[in-house]
Amino acid sequence: MFLPQLPPGGTPSEPVPFAFVAEADAFRSNVTPPPRERASAGQLAARSLLGLTIVAGLVGGLLLGMPALSPAQAPAHTHQSEASDGR
Repeated sequence: MFLPQLPPGGTPSEPVPFAFVAEADAFRSNVTPPPRERASAGQLAARSLLGLTIVAGLVGGLLLGMPALSPAQAPAHTHQSEASDGR
């Protein structure tokens, strides 16, 4: 394996990661990877159920949280203490 050598000045002429990328092109293979396995019906159903559960939880949380997000209404009847009545 060839390792990049530092020039006499001590700093590399190009960053190290790019040197490895340039060398990797020479070692590319023409072998194709095997095709991915198809998901079974049970796996598709499980993924769909998980997705629907997450979406239902988000929608339910939004619906339950909407009253807390709405601006507070002013009370129709203000309560005054009897001590503040005309004395």
